[in-house]
Amino acid sequence: MSNILECKDIVKRFKDKDALKGVSLTLEKGKIYGMIGRNGAGKTTLLSIMSAQSKPTSGSVNLDGEEVWENQKCIDNICFSRELNPLSTFGPNNVKVKELLRMASIYYPYWDKKMADSLVKKFDINIKQRISKLSKGMLSMVTIIIALASKSEFTILDEPVAGLDVVAREQFYKLLLDEYNETGRTFVISTHIIEEAADLFEEVIIVNNGNILLKENTMDLLERAYHVSGSADDINTLIEKYEAHHVENMGRSKGATILFKKGERMESSQDVMVQPVSLQNLFVALCGKE
Repeated sequence: MSNILECKDIVKRFKDKDALKGVSLTLEKGKIYGMIGRNGAGKTTLLSIMSAQSKPTSGSVNLDGEEVWENQKCIDNICFSRELNPLSTFGPNNVKVKELLRMASIYYPYWDKKMADSLVKKFDINIKQRISKLSKGMLSMVTIIIALASKSEFTILDEPVAGLDVVAREQFYKLLLDEYNETGRTFVISTHIIEEAADLFEEVIIVNNGNILLKENTMDLLERAYHVSGSADDINTLIEKYEAHHVENMGRSKGATILFKKGERMESSQDVMVQPVSLQNLFVALCGKE
């Protein structure tokens, strides 16, 4: 049984650019992690290296102390389900859905055919259809089926709800939670749809410019994040005392997102409005430009 997936000092260099700059990250069994970051932050590169689909320039990924790269024993316990490409190197991707699912059943040793068949029926997918003919939403559904039916102990989903309408997204979130509660598998979900997925994440990982900006229990993180607004003088006083992000001038008033340290509390001020911050707004404050 696999318990710890650990990245140690991961660097990934493409020509003259470092996509990852010495990333260290530990994932524990039995949690749902949310990985968020802007386009180009390095999320997909990191997930690809974590699942041994690409090799780091330097550093290593270990599963319970064993290096993952070219280690079938470790790879058998990791699934990286990413968006399917309707095009192949030579033109349209003419693989049929049923052929793709058959290949997945061979690749993943713990494959659950009964679950795969049930999800195909639930999502109303024509398994005789070719990948190149599927809509964006259907492509996402196929990747979700592969991820869930793989039964891999560490299952990584990169933008799983891309192209899905709100009803299908809710279906996916429920399926994921049901599977998590039943099996205790570890899930890593990389998504840009932060607000509606936030409640799923036990821990959130924010990737920014090739680094891990933070990794923390989602509830604990939000309990120390607030948006404050008031007169410029009052807000300037707070900015000097606490960690402030995304400072905004609004005429004579000013606003900012304050991220308190653990155990730290703001000194009371009747003239300052204090409001809780959602995960999405906190992410914008931390990673958006001032």
